[in-house]
Amino acid sequence: MTQPQRRPSAPSRRTVVLAGAGTAAALLTPGLTTTAHAAGPAADQPCASYWFPDSLPDGTPGDGITWRSLKAWRPETDPDLPFNTASVPLADRFTPAPANTTARTDQARITSLVAFGNTAGNPSQGSATADYYALNHWAYIDELVFWGGSAGEGLILAPNAPVVDAAHRHGVPALGTVFLPPVHHGGDLRWTRDLVQRDAAGRFPLAAKLVEAAVAHGFDGWFLNAETEGGDAALGAEMLAFVTDLRARSDAAGLRIIWYDAMTVRGEVGWQGALNAENTALFREADSMFVDFRWTPASLVSSAENAEAAGRSRYALWAGVDVESKGWDAPVDWDAIIPADRPHTVGYGFYRPEWTRSHLPEDRTPAQFHAADQRFWTGRSLDPARPDRTDSWRAPATAVADRSTVDRLPFATTFNTGHGLRWYENGRVASDAEWNHLGVQDRLPGRRWVVRTDGRRPSVGFDFADAWRGGSSLLVAGEPGAPVTVELHRTRLPLSRRTVVELTHRTDAGSGPVTVELAVALHEPDRPGDPVAYAYVPAGELRTGGSGWTTTTLRLNSLSGTVRALGVRLTAAGPVRWRLGALAVRNRAETPGAPAGLRVTGASRGADGTDLRLRWRRAPGAPRHYELHRVLPDGTRRFLGATASTAFFVPGLRREPGEKAARFQVRAVGELYTTSGSASTAHRW
Repeated sequence: MTQPQRRPSAPSRRTVVLAGAGTAAALLTPGLTTTAHAAGPAADQPCASYWFPDSLPDGTPGDGITWRSLKAWRPETDPDLPFNTASVPLADRFTPAPANTTARTDQARITSLVAFGNTAGNPSQGSATADYYALNHWAYIDELVFWGGSAGEGLILAPNAPVVDAAHRHGVPALGTVFLPPVHHGGDLRWTRDLVQRDAAGRFPLAAKLVEAAVAHGFDGWFLNAETEGGDAALGAEMLAFVTDLRARSDAAGLRIIWYDAMTVRGEVGWQGALNAENTALFREADSMFVDFRWTPASLVSSAENAEAAGRSRYALWAGVDVESKGWDAPVDWDAIIPADRPHTVGYGFYRPEWTRSHLPEDRTPAQFHAADQRFWTGRSLDPARPDRTDSWRAPATAVADRSTVDRLPFATTFNTGHGLRWYENGRVASDAEWNHLGVQDRLPGRRWVVRTDGRRPSVGFDFADAWRGGSSLLVAGEPGAPVTVELHRTRLPLSRRTVVELTHRTDAGSGPVTVELAVALHEPDRPGDPVAYAYVPAGELRTGGSGWTTTTLRLNSLSGTVRALGVRLTAAGPVRWRLGALAVRNRAETPGAPAGLRVTGASRGADGTDLRLRWRRAPGAPRHYELHRVLPDGTRRFLGATASTAFFVPGLRREPGEKAARFQVRAVGELYTTSGSASTAHRW
């Protein structure tokens, strides 16, 4: 079946930011604690960086939009850069034996083009709502493109730090977007010419700037999407020379390039739906190419052959799959991309999978989003080990082997998805405000959810009604009538005589007594789809009405080798409502060093109070993230936010009764969620 004739375009709100969601109206001098007046509830809020290549549009930008030139950009004078700089290094990944017999290990992979917000409205450090596309099925994704760009805001969009940090924690490169829009979307060929301009020495200054921006922000490269019509052969030759130069610079900096099938080597815009003579030269200079939605079964076969003839893998081609409007009901000729009876033809690229959130009602909850997201990535069965063969949607878990980054100690997770209705610390509510910040998302189980039981399958999923730390926990609920093994992480964790595992768990009201065992596997299954052979370590019995959260420490002295998989087995005679708040594997307890130099670098008066910018010096070692609190006049602390960066924006602060200065603390959080001492500062009212 021919795919929808749909081209990537700008996010739906292309030219203006809705009231209250804009970027800074005025930026204050770094290092000064000042008070200023600015319009809007978050006038000084830093957002993801976006630019035009060089020349700016005619007229005046819309509310909340700042027109900027990348050619004129300098990292040392960008006051938003500390808020936009990613901190988590790109993790290594490994591929365990697939959960089913149809998922392939070394064939098709997936790229995702995701618009997390409109171009000028991607906050650098999260925001005060749980309603956010908290991408979390990283195990099936090979590359993430932070999609955006519009003629009214900016054409070049860098991913914000939280998204990059979450992607890197799961081993996924994150790329920014260069979007030269079609004329009917406001495109102007001068911007294409700006991009490929040469300096007096014949070099490409914008290629150098793209690399400089990616390195300074800490992301992994660029998706190049040149769709402005009207070019000629001379412009095509300059674009090829520009991409060749960008390729050389990117190789030296360890960056990646994806080319979109739009502009041809002749300088014209002609969506081929294939790799052919019109675009092969451009493909050779990129790491991969997104094949336009006009592809057909025959064009994908010929594209695969052409890629291999060019000395490249056929899986460096992404066949576009448009899910923006219909999600899992999108008509896709899956046999053309990932046939079941022969090797996969090419890889594939999802265009706008954030449909799993956007198609829900406006009063959607995080739980509703995660239910839809699991249906999209896992399939109708909701269990990658038992795919539904009658499902017309060929979910990624049924075709692509999952990957994991859990390969060293210490390892810990609190099943925090990066957004929540409240923030919890040690099982208690530290803030009752909604929030999102993907930079503090945990390494989450890649397979969701593999459940093995001879009884009735319980529901398994992230739950936002209670948590040990962060915004969510893992809840298993049902009345299975037989022992239930829930698989969690695929791992490569070396055991020693000192290795211990900690489970922080509880039962909820309505649950009967539950006997808990840790499931540990020391060997991979021999074949895809074979069950994992677990050994079970008793973790005791939990009863409702006890002392709440319990941390059980298990020694693995009797086991040796490498842990390949971790899970839990639950046994109960009646109903089960068992909640897992944290899982940790370690050889020793570790406490991170403290950050230093906390200071207020900017302040502005907004409609809801005073907005502050805070910065500090990185803690020694490799802290997982930082947590900020306000110290109230009575000595109690109020949670403000968490980030992997060393800068944070706090909106809407109000003076407490009798308070001469607002006091703040920041502390580092280690991989085991132990916390450091704090650095302090104050803002005088």
